[in-house]
Amino acid sequence: MKKAWSIVLSTALSVGLLAGCGSGGGTNNNTNGAADGGNANAGKPKSVTLKFFIGQPRFKQQYEGYINDFVAKEKAEKNVDIKVQLEMPNSDNAPQILKTRMASNDAPDIFSLHAVNEAPSFYKAGYLEDLTNQPLADKLLDSVKPSVTIDNKIVAVPMESLAWGFLYNKKIFADNGITPPTTLTEMKAIVEKLKAKKITPFLLSYQEAWIPQLFLPLSVGALVSTDHKDFIDKMNKDEGSFAEMKDMFNIIDLVNANGTDKAMEVNGDDGAAAFAAGKAAMWIQGPWFADTILKSKADFDFGVAPLPVNDNPDATRIDLSTSTALAVSPSSKNKEYALDFLNYVLDDKTSSAFYESLKFNPVAKSHTFETYPWVNDAMVYVKDGKSYQDPVMPQAVKDEVGKALQSYFVKQMSQDDVIKALDKAWKDFNKVNK
Repeated sequence: MKKAWSIVLSTALSVGLLAGCGSGGGTNNNTNGAADGGNANAGKPKSVTLKFFIGQPRFKQQYEGYINDFVAKEKAEKNVDIKVQLEMPNSDNAPQILKTRMASNDAPDIFSLHAVNEAPSFYKAGYLEDLTNQPLADKLLDSVKPSVTIDNKIVAVPMESLAWGFLYNKKIFADNGITPPTTLTEMKAIVEKLKAKKITPFLLSYQEAWIPQLFLPLSVGALVSTDHKDFIDKMNKDEGSFAEMKDMFNIIDLVNANGTDKAMEVNGDDGAAAFAAGKAAMWIQGPWFADTILKSKADFDFGVAPLPVNDNPDATRIDLSTSTALAVSPSSKNKEYALDFLNYVLDDKTSSAFYESLKFNPVAKSHTFETYPWVNDAMVYVKDGKSYQDPVMPQAVKDEVGKALQSYFVKQMSQDDVIKALDKAWKDFNKVNK
C-alpha cells in the first residue's frame, strides 16, 4: 500500500577558471587585478559533500534549482566545490528513515522535519544545531519565529507556515449555491445536495497513510479548542484515551461513505490531478498541494475552509501550523557550508522567489510576494478568532493513525480497534520519552 522512493542527486558546479589552468594564466580569479593572485579564494578549490534529506519529492525541481544556485554562490564566494547528495523520500517513509539515520550516527548535514511534531524530540536528543546566532534568525517574521523556537533557541528554518482545513472547488460550490459549512449537520446537507446533482462530494486518496492521518490533527485540534482542552495533557500523563475523541469518526465516516472510488490506489499526486479535474467537490487536504494542483490545471479555483467535526460551530476552526522546516545536524562534518545553505534559504535577494515558487506562505521580513487566494480564504476565519495552533502530538501517534485509518477504511479495524491502537502508541511514546 505504500511506495518508497528517493532521488539522489550528485552534482558539482565549477564557476570561472582555476588558477594556473586554461587561457589566462591564472589571472581570471584575481579580483583586484594583481598579477600575484591577490584573491583570497584563488587557487585549487576545496571539495566538500553536503547530504540533503528533504521529504518533499513533489518539489524536486524547485529544490534542485535553488541548491544549484547555492552551489554556484559558494564556488564564487568561497572557492569551494560542493558536491550535493539530495535524497527525497515520500512523506510516509521520511520520518522513520530519518530517525534511523540519526540513531545510527548517519545524520544528513541538512534535513527536513515537522516543526510541531518532530522538533521537540529531535531537540531533546541533541539532533538540532542552534541557529539563534545565525543571520537568518533576525529575518524571521515574529509571528512565525515561535514555531521553530525551543528553550529560546531557534532550531530550524520554517518552510511551510500553514492555515488549513479542507480544500473545496469554488466553481462547484458557486454553481450550486453552496458555502462552506460551520457544523457537521450543514456538511451532511451539502453532501446530499451534491449527490442530488450527481457530483461526488469528497476526493479520497488513501494510498499514502499520511493523508488519512490528516483527520487526526483536524479533529483533535477542534475538540481540544472547545470541549476537551486537557486531552493532550492527560495523554502525556497516561491518564486519557482517544475514546474522548470518538466524535472524529462522525466526519471520517461521512467522508468515507461519500467519496471517489479506489481510494487505496490513489496517492497524493493522483489526488491533486483528480481534484483539479473536478472529480469531487472537496478534499480533506492542505494547501501544501497547491503547486501540484495548479500544475494539473493552472486556472483551477479552490478555497480553504475549516472542517466541522460536530455540531458546535465554535469547534469549526482553521488549523495554524508550521510543518516542514529545515535543520542542520550538530554532527555535520561540513557545518560551515550547511549553515551557509540555511542562511541562503532566507537570503534577502533570492528567498522570496524561492518560497513563491513553492506556493508557500511568507515567513521572512524580505518576503514580498502577495499571499495566495486560498490563504486569504483561511485568514478570514483566523481574523474572526476561528483558529487553533496545530495540536502537539507524538509523531508515532500520527504514524499509527494513518495506518489504522487505512485499515478502518477497508473494514479491517473497528473504531474501538483504532482507539486502542492510538492509546497504545501514545503510551509507548511516553515510556521511551519520560
